[in-house]
Amino acid sequence: MKLILLGAPGSGKGTQAAYISDKYDLPHISTGDIFRENIKKQTPLGLKVKEIMDSGNFCPNDVTVELVKDRLKNEDCKKGYLLDGFPRNLFQAEALDEFCSPDLVINLEVDLNKIERRITGRRSCPKCGNSFHVDFIGNTNVCPDCGETLIIRKDDNVETVKERLHVYSEQTAPLIDFYTKQGKLVSVDGDKTIDEVFEQIVKVLG
Repeated sequence: MKLILLGAPGSGKGTQAAYISDKYDLPHISTGDIFRENIKKQTPLGLKVKEIMDSGNFCPNDVTVELVKDRLKNEDCKKGYLLDGFPRNLFQAEALDEFCSPDLVINLEVDLNKIERRITGRRSCPKCGNSFHVDFIGNTNVCPDCGETLIIRKDDNVETVKERLHVYSEQTAPLIDFYTKQGKLVSVDGDKTIDEVFEQIVKVLG
C-alpha cells in the first residue's frame, strides 16, 4: 500500500501519519527526516543538501526527488510507504509517478483560518516537552504539568504561519486537483478530534 498524506501546515499530518504507520506497518517517510539522515551519514546527496541549506536556500526539486527516490529503494518500502511532506508541488508529484506512483492520497481538510488559530495558539514546555493550546489553558504562561514557563516556538508566530499557508496554497493545494483527476484522492474532515480523524482514515483504507 503506497500512500500520500496531504494537508496544510498544522492540519495534523504528523500525528495521523504516526497512527497510520503503526496500524498498517508502513514506513513513515518525511522529507525532513530524509534530509537529516543523509546529512548525518554525509552521503553525496546529504552533503549537497547541507551546502544548500547552509547558504540559506531551499532544497531544489530535483535534489529532493532524488533523495526520496533513493529512500524508497530501501528494504522497508517493499510493501509500501507513507509519504508525509512529499510531494510538495506538481513537479515532485509528476516525478514520483515516474518511479513509484501512489495507490491512494489522503487529504486532511481543515479551514485555513482555523489552522492559523491552531498554530499561533500553541504553547510548548521547554522542560517536560509537552504542548498545549490557549483554547484549553487560557492565557497562563505556566506549564500545567511541571510549572515551567511556556514558550512560543519561533515558527508559530502569525507572520511565519501566514507565509507557510501562502506557500501551501500556491504550491501544494494544486496537488488536490492533480490526484483527483487520477481518481486517487480521498478527503477527510481534519477539523475533528485526533481519534475521529483517524477513524475516517481507517474507513477509507478498509
